[in-house]
Amino acid sequence: MAEAVLIDLFGLKLNSQKNCHQTLLKTLNGIHHHHAPKAKFLCIMRCSNVTKEGDGEQDLGDWEAGNGFSLLMREFETVSNPSVAACLYTIKQKIDEKNLSHIKVIVPEHRKMLMKAFIDHLFTKVYDFEFEDLQVAWRENLSKPSPEVNAPTTHQLEEIQGEIETYLRSLPALKGDLTIITSPLIPDTFIHGFTTRTGGISYIPTLSSLNLFSSSKRRDPKAVVQENLRRLAKAAGFNAEKFYRIKTDHANGVWVMGRKEPESYDGIITNQRGVTITALGADCIPIIFADPAKKACGVAHSGWKGTLLGVAMATVNAMVAEYGCNLEDIIVILGPSVGPCCFTLPRESATSFHNLHPSCVRQFDSMNPYVDIRKATRILLERGGILPQNIQDQKGDLDLCTSCHPDKFFSHVRDGLNFGTQTGFISIRE
Repeated sequence: MAEAVLIDLFGLKLNSQKNCHQTLLKTLNGIHHHHAPKAKFLCIMRCSNVTKEGDGEQDLGDWEAGNGFSLLMREFETVSNPSVAACLYTIKQKIDEKNLSHIKVIVPEHRKMLMKAFIDHLFTKVYDFEFEDLQVAWRENLSKPSPEVNAPTTHQLEEIQGEIETYLRSLPALKGDLTIITSPLIPDTFIHGFTTRTGGISYIPTLSSLNLFSSSKRRDPKAVVQENLRRLAKAAGFNAEKFYRIKTDHANGVWVMGRKEPESYDGIITNQRGVTITALGADCIPIIFADPAKKACGVAHSGWKGTLLGVAMATVNAMVAEYGCNLEDIIVILGPSVGPCCFTLPRESATSFHNLHPSCVRQFDSMNPYVDIRKATRILLERGGILPQNIQDQKGDLDLCTSCHPDKFFSHVRDGLNFGTQTGFISIRE
C-alpha cells in the first residue's frame, strides 16, 4: 500500500457537461475512500495560472467553488504552482518531512511519461513510485488527450531540465551565506578552498544546506546537488562544467588526470588549467596539494583506512613522478575532519595508529580508543619529505571537529547514514 498518493490535475480542463463534473467527483471520492485509511499523505497537484482559451472548457479554478468540489478538496492537501517543477519539489518536501518513500502517482495516461521525466530529475532511488491511470474511469467525460502516448522528445527533456534548473535557481539559500575556508599558504595561482554546510538549497536536516554529493541511498537528487555546485562555483570563481570528484574507495589509488580514469580512486592530480578537482569529506579528511613552482595540484580523500594506506603521500609521490615536483615545493592543506574527541576505533584497528606514533591514540587501553587521523597524516607527510611549515592542519576553522560543529559541517559520525558532504577543491587559474 502506498504511503503517499499524488493525483495529477495539473492543467486539467473539463468540458461543460454535468456528467463530466460528477465523474470527477466520483473518481476523487473513490481515490480518497480507497487510500485514506492507510496512506499518510494524500495530495492533489494543480496549476495555479491556467490560461483561459474560450474553447468551451473549464479549468478546476472555474469550477471548484460549487458542485461539492470544495468540500471534497478539504480531504486532500493541495499544491498549486505555475510549474510542474515547483509543484513536485514542494510535494517532495512534504513527503520528506513525513519520511515517506512509497508513492503512488495517479496521472492522466497522456501525462505519465512526462511526469516520470520530472520525477527522475527530482527524486532518487530512495523512493519507490507506481503509476495509475487517472482517466480509466472517466472514458470520454474529460477533454480527450492526444491519441498517442510517447516518451518525451529530446527537446521536451531539455525543456524539463531547464524548468527544473530555473526553479531551483530561484530558491533562497538556507542556513546563511555560502562560506569557503581558504589557506594563506596557497598563492593566487590557484583557486582553492573547503566548503562548509551553509549557502545551499538542500533542505533535509542532515543534508542542509550545501550538500555536494548525491547517491541512490540519499534523498538529495543530482539536480539539487548540481545547483549547490553552481552556487559554489560562482562564489569561488571556477567552471562548474569542469569539476571532477574523487571516486572514493578508502584506499590509496591516484588518478593522473589525462590518463584513463580508474573505476575508483582516493586521489587526483593535474597540471591542466581551468579544471577543478575535489575531495569529498564528512569526517574523513579532504586534502589539497599545490606546487606553485611546477603549477600542479592534487586532492586526496583520507579516512582512517586511507590514512594508514598512505593516500596523502601516494598523491605527493604521483605529483613528483608525473610533473617533476620537488618535495620542498609542495604545500599540503588538511581540511576539516572528525577530531580525536569524537572518533574511535576498535583497539585492533587503533593499534596501527599507536604503532605509527603513540600520540595518535588516546585511551589506548580501552576497548575503543580515540584516534587522531589528522596527526597521523601530518606524521606520514613529514616522514615522506614534506616540510613541516608547508603543512597546514590547524588554525581557524580548518581544525574544528566536524562532529562537534553541526552548525558548520556535515558529519557521518554524528548524523548517521543520511549524512551530507562537504568538499575540498583546487584548480589552476586559466
